[in-house]
Amino acid sequence: MSSILTNNGAMVALQTLKSVNSSLSETQGQISTGKKVADSKQNAAVWAISKTMESDVNGFKSVKESLSLGESTVAVARQATETVTDLLGQMKERIVASQGDNVDRTKLQAEVTELRDQISSVVGAAQFNGLNLVDGSTASTDVLSSLDRDSSGAVSASSITVTGANLSTGGYTAKDVFGSSGGTPSTDGDTVVLSLDQGGGSDQITIDDSGAALVAGDKVEIRLGDQTASFTVSADDVGAGINTSEMVASGLKNAIDNLGIADLQVDYDPGAAAGQLTFTNNGTADLTVTGQFQNAGSGDLAELAAIDVSTSAGATAALGSIESLITETIDAAAAFGTVESRISTQSDFVGKLSDSLTSGIGGMVDADMEETSARLQALQVQQQLATQSLSIANQAPQQLLSLFR
Repeated sequence: MSSILTNNGAMVALQTLKSVNSSLSETQGQISTGKKVADSKQNAAVWAISKTMESDVNGFKSVKESLSLGESTVAVARQATETVTDLLGQMKERIVASQGDNVDRTKLQAEVTELRDQISSVVGAAQFNGLNLVDGSTASTDVLSSLDRDSSGAVSASSITVTGANLSTGGYTAKDVFGSSGGTPSTDGDTVVLSLDQGGGSDQITIDDSGAALVAGDKVEIRLGDQTASFTVSADDVGAGINTSEMVASGLKNAIDNLGIADLQVDYDPGAAAGQLTFTNNGTADLTVTGQFQNAGSGDLAELAAIDVSTSAGATAALGSIESLITETIDAAAAFGTVESRISTQSDFVGKLSDSLTSGIGGMVDADMEETSARLQALQVQQQLATQSLSIANQAPQQLLSLFR
């Protein structure tokens, strides 16, 4: 049935044209923006996920910058400790040379002093952006390493903790810790040397804090060949009614016994001689025992201030001290190298993770341009056909006029 009031064909053609025009507009929008989901109206769930991931990617950019800054800071500290280790090696050469009798110890001591000053210069200059990890001013610092999002959507920050070193040569104050009974104390009494002959050679080290009282944090080390035993004074070891010398001597004996050195006998009898340790060498080789005092709060290289090779006893004590100092710097360099490697690995991971997130976001919201281009051409053809169909449908009522002629 034909009607001049209701043109169903035109209505269908019009709806089809509207649908084609809507799809065409959407496709043109994808081509112009490059996205198939440009706003929440198009796909709210995908849009929300993509925006959350985009915020994480932006956050990881800051993490990457933090890791780069941290890696550079640690690299400076590592290079400084390696340089100090090399300088201590040069100092050891002078100390070894001073062990002989027919040497100019005055000139050797001058060289040792210059090397010590150079070490201080290196430690003081080892800063990056104002942060120095080797002069004792920084106990530790945190480097932002990641942003972690759990299943509930909560976000937390992760950090890599870098522990600082104290390679400062300052903070040293001599104390007459080693008494005159036994051994050969230094002028200030802060170092002592024992020479124990093989087969029963014996001598004593006496801890005496009557002249300059020991305080919490002070440390006394005893070096026996290539091994070291130490005791650090605690707050419980000082105070009224406490014989600090006995506490130190007892603690040192226990530390030496724990080393398990064969053929070395260490005796301590506080009733007979408070603070006195007696060393007996029952082995078949001569043994040198040295003692070294270090102030509370002083740098790990503060012992450099006490090195004096101008005398035979000082040269012998210096040989034991330098080994301990080299060990300190090697350990510090190894620690910085380990954490620098970790930061570098984390930085590479964050970069790859950021790329993966960006790729995932693209997979959700980016338009497939090849597919979109093909759809655009198809829709343009459909639009032309729908337009022609609407035109034909609109002409149908006019054909009814021929029936009335």
